[in-house]
Amino acid sequence: MTEPIRRALISVSDKTGLAEFGRFLAGRGVEILSTGGSAEALEKAGVPVVQVGDHTGFPEIMDGRVKTLHPLIHGGLLAIRGNPEHERAMADHGIGAIDLLAVNLYPFEATVAGGADFETCIENIDIGGPALIRAAAKNHAFVTVIVDASDYPAVMEEMEAHAGATTAEFRKRLAAAAYARTGAYDAAIGAWFRDQLGEPFPRRVAFAGELAQIMRYGENPHQDAAFYTSGEARPGVATATQLQGKELSYNNLGDTDAAFELVAEFTNGPACAIIKHANPCGVAVAGSLVEAYRRALACDTESAFGGIVAVNRDLDEETAAEIAKLFCEVVIAPNVEPGAAQVLAAKKNLRLLATGGMPDADAPGMTVRSLSGGFLLQGRDRAVIGDLRVVTKRRPTEDESADLEFAFTVAKHVKSNAIVYAKEGATVGVGAGQMSRVNSSRIAAWKAEDAARTAGEETSWAVGSVVASDAFFPFADGLVAAAEAGATAVIQPGGSVRDEEVIAAADERDIAMVFTGMRHFRH
Repeated sequence: MTEPIRRALISVSDKTGLAEFGRFLAGRGVEILSTGGSAEALEKAGVPVVQVGDHTGFPEIMDGRVKTLHPLIHGGLLAIRGNPEHERAMADHGIGAIDLLAVNLYPFEATVAGGADFETCIENIDIGGPALIRAAAKNHAFVTVIVDASDYPAVMEEMEAHAGATTAEFRKRLAAAAYARTGAYDAAIGAWFRDQLGEPFPRRVAFAGELAQIMRYGENPHQDAAFYTSGEARPGVATATQLQGKELSYNNLGDTDAAFELVAEFTNGPACAIIKHANPCGVAVAGSLVEAYRRALACDTESAFGGIVAVNRDLDEETAAEIAKLFCEVVIAPNVEPGAAQVLAAKKNLRLLATGGMPDADAPGMTVRSLSGGFLLQGRDRAVIGDLRVVTKRRPTEDESADLEFAFTVAKHVKSNAIVYAKEGATVGVGAGQMSRVNSSRIAAWKAEDAARTAGEETSWAVGSVVASDAFFPFADGLVAAAEAGATAVIQPGGSVRDEEVIAAADERDIAMVFTGMRHFRH
């Protein structure tokens, strides 16, 4: 336990709760040093304030860039109480101890997110604030440091409980939060400069996140987990409002993100994707949202049970009524109409998310994957098709061409090795994550047969379909399997040493095939 707090320095951009906190400190006899807008807000609330310039005898200069960078301030924060040399220096130079610091930083992240120009962003880089925070946090044995207005109530409660002082453990926790904040702030500035310079992979890179949720567990019950948001202004699970349902799990979040990113690919009409274990059970585009949902579900009604449903249009009542017939974990949409919300309210455990918009599938961004001792950083897979080239004697028909593009777009979101059969804007069979591409093709064909049987039809839905492969066919066997299943056209990246063999197999079977020149591995 230290001595009661006698002097505080307050300099905040976020004035939330400031008046109440200032009145509390003043009521306990704490002298308050302050600057600029903080001092003005406190004085307006009737709180006595000493201007930092009056305390130091040195005015703010350079448009406020220099105001707290002064020995009387930093000495008051950094002095080790009870240390004879420090005490002597304080006495010699008239330095008074500062026992509490409340600082939150210039809103750099918000300024960048708002699209401000370069110079405005530069002016919103705080210098004095991080210096003060780091000084106080380093000397947390004696100084209480606050970087978030939401911590004011806890500080007031602590001081009430300990006769105006705070405990060492409490100050240590606040110090840890303070360093995390300055680290996140610097990471945001570094990322912004990286973007400004067009250097995606600098010598050093830092990431930061803000805790959004402590999970009950991770992928499995024995694993701890938490969800952090990065501050990226991209509509999705990180920005969504949960309208109803249980707390989202670790696996829910991953699958929901995968589903929403998939439907974001389709901008020309209503689309629906149903995801299970990060892979699509079914995807469809149609003239209405309810029809897109029905066709996506029809692809694999068995696997869709307990899955994630994502749509790219506002969820309407008719579509919600259809979804309500299925047990699913999460429904995510840009917005939810009142009638739809009322329909789904009967399913108490269903998580219903509204994001407020759709992510731009073509927007730049980075993805991160952890490794032991490091991580992999890569650009988001934004493209779909490179230079489309017909390589067979028969060209695809207009309808086949539309389905080929649709199927290849879906394949981009299927775990490799990926094979997708599609017909009339809907998947009819999906083969995912197999070690052999031919096995993915066989599984997708079997799924298409099963879907037809479920619908009461004798002929496999693969008959008359097109097929997409996320990477080249290394042998002709994968294409032969697709042909035997009934596919009439194929889209694949090409690039195998056996391309001519695969092309010849397609020509023998009168199959149209196009090369994209672009693969989409997804691991």
